[in-house]
Amino acid sequence: MHCQLVADVGNTETVFGLLDLSGKEVLESWRVSTRVPRTESEYRVLLLALLAGRPEGAGSIRRGVIGSVVPSATRTLREVMASVAEGPVFEVTADSALPIRLDVEEPRTVGADRIVNTLAAKTRFARDTIAVDLGTATTFDCITADGVFCGGVIAPGLSAGLDWLAKSTAKLPIVELVPPDVVVGRRTETCIQSGVFYSAVDAVDGMVARIRESWRRGEAAGATKGRRPGDILVVATGGFAPVIAPHAKSVDRIEPFLTLEGLGIAGAYLAGC
Repeated sequence: MHCQLVADVGNTETVFGLLDLSGKEVLESWRVSTRVPRTESEYRVLLLALLAGRPEGAGSIRRGVIGSVVPSATRTLREVMASVAEGPVFEVTADSALPIRLDVEEPRTVGADRIVNTLAAKTRFARDTIAVDLGTATTFDCITADGVFCGGVIAPGLSAGLDWLAKSTAKLPIVELVPPDVVVGRRTETCIQSGVFYSAVDAVDGMVARIRESWRRGEAAGATKGRRPGDILVVATGGFAPVIAPHAKSVDRIEPFLTLEGLGIAGAYLAGC
């Protein structure tokens, strides 16, 4: 089996993935920090070390695909991925020739992660979908069954809330984001955990309810007026999805690799496969 190497470059983390050439099967994935400045040589050493442990049978790397919201890292990674891939390295942008449509006022400002989430949702689900991406920011992408990205919502991410509390208050500690044992904490740490965790859960459910109602009224471009809320699939992805999404009543599916799969599917289209 031959494969492709994809990179989802976010503001906090970069997720590398090895996928089959169709982009529909994730063979392996790795998370590294984006915040640590790295030279081209450092990226090359890191990537070669990660690839040395790839699964047997993964075969040669035929192409690379980058989806980045961090321009300073894009060029460096492109050069590094070109040195390990036998074929071309593609960068996904709003101008990429993909079978989706960005029906928003400024399509060129749509991040690569939201573009490939739209492509993955269209390919995998073929349903009106709200993709909730729980990463550095929390984004809600509204995607029609035929692959139209018609806007969404961007909110601060969970780590931002924890960091703000620690930096802006003299006595509050940094705590790990885990589901608390109780809602009402009896120590400062458990109070913070409960506040950040359940605020995030309730924010997901509350925003999804608002989006569904907006969709029902036909306010989103490309949306079908009168669409019943139950017809809309809610999919959670991103680094915090496995922690938050199981506790959100509105989430139908948890797909941690939705963005990687979207990059892989984009690679197949851009390569003409």
